[in-house]
Amino acid sequence: MEKDLRIFSHENILEQIKTAEFRNGYYVLEFYAENNKPSTKPSSTVAKFFLYPSGGTLRDSEFQLLFYDSRYDTYRGFNPPHLTRQKKET
Repeated sequence: MEKDLRIFSHENILEQIKTAEFRNGYYVLEFYAENNKPSTKPSSTVAKFFLYPSGGTLRDSEFQLLFYDSRYDTYRGFNPPHLTRQKKET
């Protein structure tokens, strides 16, 4: 059985950003949602969330701030995949 990347976890964020669309400074991610927040359990609702690596923030589909995590902050040493992809292209 394949791992469900829509279950919210640190590992699934890292896995999703490997192939997620990167635009306007954020990654577009999809997770199960409950009350407009990412869920650690499957639910009937899947929503888009936006990860901003330049500030380590995750925002909901209306761009409301949900949380900050230094693990995703480029100013704290996070190296997101889009930077690696850019280096390979040049």
